[in-house]
Amino acid sequence: MVKQKVFLSYSHKEADWAKEFAKALADHDVQVWIDQFEVKAGEPVSQAIEKGLRESDLFVVLIDPDNVKTPSLLFELGAAIGMGKRVVAIVPKDFDPSKLPLPLRARRFLVKERPSTTANELVEVEQPSRQDA
Repeated sequence: MVKQKVFLSYSHKEADWAKEFAKALADHDVQVWIDQFEVKAGEPVSQAIEKGLRESDLFVVLIDPDNVKTPSLLFELGAAIGMGKRVVAIVPKDFDPSKLPLPLRARRFLVKERPSTTANELVEVEQPSRQDA
């Protein structure tokens, strides 16, 4: 079975949670592209992001009230949709879904809990059912 590849987008104020989430996904044999691990010193960030997006199967975006409408999030989201990637948003428990950009509102999202709990939920959603296998 080929490892699922996830591109993780997040605001840097959520960096610690994102790092723990990436580790929890790795425990499920999910390969995670996260800038903290993948962008090398001196490497152009935009090129690294584009490469990470192209090589991913799934685009996961960690939403917080401050990043929901930022140009970088909207650019990554648009690029992921343009590349035909599956897109999953992770939102805080008290977040108003009407504040999500339309492409995210139109999709099922996950509610942010502990990194391991949210990783388990994402993996369960992404596993093919027995009928699909």
